Amino acid sequence: MILITGANGFIGSRLARELCAKGLPVRCMARHPESSRFPESAEVVAADLLMPLSLQPALKGIDTAYYLVHSMAGGRAGFERRDREAARNFVTAAEKAGVRRVIYLGGLGETGGGLSEHLKSRLEVAEIIRSGSFATTFLRAAVIIGAGGASFELVRGLVNRLPVMITPRWVSTRSQPIAVNDVISYLTGCLDDERTAGRTFDIGGPDIISYRDMMLRFAAIQGKRLWIIPVPVLTPKLSSYWVALFSPVPPSVSMPLIEGLANEVICRENSIRELMPFRLTPYDEAIRNAFQENQKP
Repeated sequence: MILITGANGFIGSRLARELCAKGLPVRCMARHPESSRFPESAEVVAADLLMPLSLQPALKGIDTAYYLVHSMAGGRAGFERRDREAARNFVTAAEKAGVRRVIYLGGLGETGGGLSEHLKSRLEVAEIIRSGSFATTFLRAAVIIGAGGASFELVRGLVNRLPVMITPRWVSTRSQPIAVNDVISYLTGCLDDERTAGRTFDIGGPDIISYRDMMLRFAAIQGKRLWIIPVPVLTPKLSSYWVALFSPVPPSVSMPLIEGLANEVICRENSIRELMPFRLTPYDEAIRNAFQENQKP
């Protein structure tokens, strides 16, 4: 049996559909499953990582668990403490249940100095999960492009509402965005390939581009003109405040993301491509796919 934590989220919901389509036994875990739609073949369980007793039935009989949760959506204050507590509760419950493997999706840019609070927290979560007695596969992704994803919705909100942007120097920071469908391919591929157990992989798309180019290309796909004016005095933290005013993404999510943009997020190793050599989706194609998904009924 496979457990997906955060099964009603941006990644979890897509992963649940893919695994169920493959005919695999899936248990979807969410705090409020009654408010979400899950595949008919999936088993659904209500559990909260901050409530340890609720995790015992969720993890019973689980061979492999996907850890796809974070606490930013619960409010800006104290999200690091909630993330830490949730990870520790999960490790304790998973060890008691005899879970064999855990696959964790984290972020690139989680090393070096000057990390944002968000990236520091994600790195701490990874270390907690890897401390478990089970084999952990750690996938480190950069910006994930897909309809409903925080990064996609944040950029779309800015491009649609701000034809002229005054930005800090982080617009020149390089990133390696990856299409959400490619992330799902890697997540399912790790489940199929035992060689990935106990290893850490960087995952990214075929393009390495600056945030400035990401926004300009996003606007061009929509047929819009965008003017970006970088200034040296505007820090990522200050810019996160005005981004929060014009973005549909909740400030508890958008502000930590913006503050982390000063950190370069590109793949430092590409060994997973040798294990899973499928075609990676170019950035422009990923944006077009996200728009098409938004138009579906």
